[in-house]
Amino acid sequence: MAPSIPEQGRVPIASSAKNAEKESTAARLLGAGSAGITELIVFHPVDTIAKRLMSNQGKVSSASQLNSVIFRNTASEPVVRRFFSLFPGLGYAAAYKVLQRVYKYGGQPFVRDYLATNHGDTFDRTFGKGNGKFMMHATAGSLIGIGEIVLLPLDVLKIKRQTNPEAFRGRGVLRIVGDEGFSLYRGWGWTAARNAPGSFALFGGSAAAKQYLFKLEDYNKASWYQNFVASIAGSSASLIVSAPLDVVKTRIQNRNFEVKETGTKIVANMLRYEGPTAFFKGLVPKLLMTGPKLTFSFWLAQTLIPAFNKMM
Repeated sequence: MAPSIPEQGRVPIASSAKNAEKESTAARLLGAGSAGITELIVFHPVDTIAKRLMSNQGKVSSASQLNSVIFRNTASEPVVRRFFSLFPGLGYAAAYKVLQRVYKYGGQPFVRDYLATNHGDTFDRTFGKGNGKFMMHATAGSLIGIGEIVLLPLDVLKIKRQTNPEAFRGRGVLRIVGDEGFSLYRGWGWTAARNAPGSFALFGGSAAAKQYLFKLEDYNKASWYQNFVASIAGSSASLIVSAPLDVVKTRIQNRNFEVKETGTKIVANMLRYEGPTAFFKGLVPKLLMTGPKLTFSFWLAQTLIPAFNKMM
């Protein structure tokens, strides 16, 4: 009989896509919800700045112009007033951000479970073990990202409050919903087109870092540091991949309600009047400001979900 290989000398076997991590439903919801709430408290002002920069169609060539773009009517007010002007639409942001994070971070594992159970062998055969697993995580993220359009009306209201408050004209939420109806889903196709590759890169980049950088077979065993590095990889990839479509989506959503300009028309006007670089407006602020926000919330969710699971 051949001698057994000592455990310390064993070479790790690439993890199969069928061996997906398992967490309780409560752990997934609590971890994702906690990440969403914490992100909202810390980063809402950053999100407002990024949205206003993306919505700006002029060139910013001085600090005073940048100040006017970011703070708008309060640009000449004291620092405290200017700071609080970065919290418009906080109610919409709270509803949208928490629901979105619960849906995305908490929902992706359910899609991943389904793919692992029903199509795990297919991912392994197509991409190979290890490759199949991180591709499955990425695919589950892409599918959950497309379904995120269900929450689009809350996102529309949040962005309009941040960038175009005049669009409300004294109307409350219920009145707006009653008046506008399904027009609140304007730009849903562009949103889905942006979310699919963005979420694929987010979950796929994170899983790839755990798979290849840290050689983890069970992603839930990642340390807080490993989750943090993986989150940086996933969030950076997501923001870069989704940047052009994100600019188009934001411009569709920040128009006055009666403006019916299509995404195709916006793309044509951007190319005609602003040039191709317009599709990457706000990318540097997003990487520097929104990037840490996405990294923070994704890292927190990936760390808290396994932690809550151990407690239950």
